[in-house]
Amino acid sequence: MRDFGGIVERSPVRVVRPRSAGEVARAVREAAAQGLDVVPRGLGHSTYGQSLTAGVSIDLRELTGVEVGPRHAVAAAGTRWRDVLAATLPHGLAPPVLTDYLDVTVGGTLSAGGVGGTSHVHGVQAENVLALDVVVDGEPVVCSPAVRPGLFDAVRAGLGRHGVITRATLPLVPAPERVLCCTIPCRDAEDVLRVQREVPADDVSAQVKPSEDGDGWIYEVKAVRHGDGAEPPPGTTETEKLPFFDFCDRMRPDVEELIGLGEWARPHPWATVFLPAARAAEVIEATLAELTTATLGLSGVILIKALRVGHVPMLDVPDDPVLFSVLRTASPGCAPVADMLAANRVLLDRARAVGGTRYAVDSVPS
Repeated sequence: MRDFGGIVERSPVRVVRPRSAGEVARAVREAAAQGLDVVPRGLGHSTYGQSLTAGVSIDLRELTGVEVGPRHAVAAAGTRWRDVLAATLPHGLAPPVLTDYLDVTVGGTLSAGGVGGTSHVHGVQAENVLALDVVVDGEPVVCSPAVRPGLFDAVRAGLGRHGVITRATLPLVPAPERVLCCTIPCRDAEDVLRVQREVPADDVSAQVKPSEDGDGWIYEVKAVRHGDGAEPPPGTTETEKLPFFDFCDRMRPDVEELIGLGEWARPHPWATVFLPAARAAEVIEATLAELTTATLGLSGVILIKALRVGHVPMLDVPDDPVLFSVLRTASPGCAPVADMLAANRVLLDRARAVGGTRYAVDSVPS
């Protein structure tokens, strides 16, 4: 069995596919009686074997369903975020934070942290939870900020180590019908961080792309404003109006193309670090100075995202964090996986030297 990273392989003793919290609890009790580790798994979008085990794999993809109330939704852990959004949008509502890629599960991203374009306003997805149903020591329990708060803090961004999330109660906010997507070119990483700090936007992120001559990098901020009457911020060179769902699902056409090209199935030695904002630009620029198309991969992506992170004790981030992701793909003719992993280690060491931390679902060799 492999995860999305395609680097680590493990064969579980048993795979359980529960359809209820009771079936999850039974599987956990049986594994404990046999002395086996239990690892919950959604769509396996981790990149270095974090969702794999040699013990019992609890595949939660059949534990699905969404109930929508006036201010919240209750979603089973195996539900994809696209299905949550499909259930809430008819009510004019949406979760405050959505992942850029909707085909990951509620339980999976809450167990990892979950960063989205609105995380500069609302924080990570693990902050935006009202209550969780969790199986702990073979028993289903409910936790929230007021009920079993220690467990609530342990399972959010806890990678399934302290309990198996089976259901989440999520807050909802009004959703716009349309959005205005604005492209703002930037000079360098420092300029990207300045724009992300200064430009008011409902959703903001940045990409770094190779220049046409391959001899440098192009920096672009994507600032998104909600509503039909939204105006582009200063510095915008390109705009696009989209229905809100189409914007949220913007990665689907690209993923379908990558699947057709075979790139989606290749190893993905992804590296993501959280950097203190005051030192982020220097780490980003030093990394880009060493990076080439061969060490990034043909479909590799580089992201920069300023965040606001509140109370998520299991998510290790510096103060005033900036997310920096080098999402490598081991494409044919590019650097081998081992070289990409070694470069990830260099990035992590560089990040830690300035007070940065690692996002726990990335690919860094021990």
